[in-house]
Amino acid sequence: MSTASRIWTSVDFNKDGKQSDYLRLPFSSDTSAYGWLPIPLICIRNGSGPTILLTAGNHGDEYEGQIALIRLAQEIAPSEVHGRIVILPALNYPAVAAGRRVSPIDEGNLNRLFPGRSDGSPTEMLAHYINDVLFPMTDMVIDLHSGGRSLEYLPLALARPGLTPTNQKAVKELLAVFGAPVSVLTDGDGGGGATTLYAAAEKRGIPALTTELGGGATLSPEGLKIAEDGIRRVLKHYGVVPNLEVNASAGSHLMRSLGRNSAIYSPENGLFEPLVNVGDTVEEGQAAGIVYFYDNPLREPLRLYFPATGRVSCRRFPTLTARGDCLYNLMSGLEDAEANQAIASHELRRTQP
Repeated sequence: MSTASRIWTSVDFNKDGKQSDYLRLPFSSDTSAYGWLPIPLICIRNGSGPTILLTAGNHGDEYEGQIALIRLAQEIAPSEVHGRIVILPALNYPAVAAGRRVSPIDEGNLNRLFPGRSDGSPTEMLAHYINDVLFPMTDMVIDLHSGGRSLEYLPLALARPGLTPTNQKAVKELLAVFGAPVSVLTDGDGGGGATTLYAAAEKRGIPALTTELGGGATLSPEGLKIAEDGIRRVLKHYGVVPNLEVNASAGSHLMRSLGRNSAIYSPENGLFEPLVNVGDTVEEGQAAGIVYFYDNPLREPLRLYFPATGRVSCRRFPTLTARGDCLYNLMSGLEDAEANQAIASHELRRTQP
């Protein structure tokens, strides 16, 4: 089995300047036997310094990150840079073009396929390129997400905790510098687990964060601002664009995900009426929502209750629901006074990743 990537690009990652091209992802179809799928790529490099990988469009129906990175790619001049910025604003391009979470080419959910396969499906090949070609040259990763069409999210940043004390410290600092109003440490047990982009980065010891900046497959102005401000603070703090003008963060409260055992999933098909909003604090046993049965109107509606105390990080966006759909996720304050003090600090020591 081949391990070399079949994806190629004309971008020279070691060349100074601003380059724009595509990752060319081979795809043979009925209408294009020798074709390739275009993954937009921008590389801005100037001399030595850290490399930061910025991605959005990992899921195609999540828009705050896509717009934030398009704006950034147009704004930053090579002369401002000390190091290298690699930008992929429409990472899963077929999904972005279709406005879907997953690729219409192979139904691939990119953020569930890491580390990927060099000889796999198109989406698996893309995950492999990121993992095996881009990660080895990368010092830090930001992968921008939102809730997409199925979820409404409290705007926040998330990170896996890190596998070593050094990496744990670097992850907390990255969250602090990005400065979203809420930062969540999670092991991903309710979602992709070890198969996400930032989980793959964690395995390589690369500090990485992701975000959830809105939802409903539309654009949140608040989420867009959090993305733009956070990225700018990171670029300045780590010396990649040292003279960049930034807006100071008001501080970020560090939380932990309560995971799948504290989430609520729909037990049946129906129409979901939520009784609380994202960001609300709820108590164990509190009423969460009601499922109505459109196929049996006289059946008693099903009332759902929170299994734990916490704060609502997200809830289902569409009213129509099916058995197994996630309706709510919860988070709670991290029992770590030192971490919360660090995450809210505005006077972080500037370090190289």
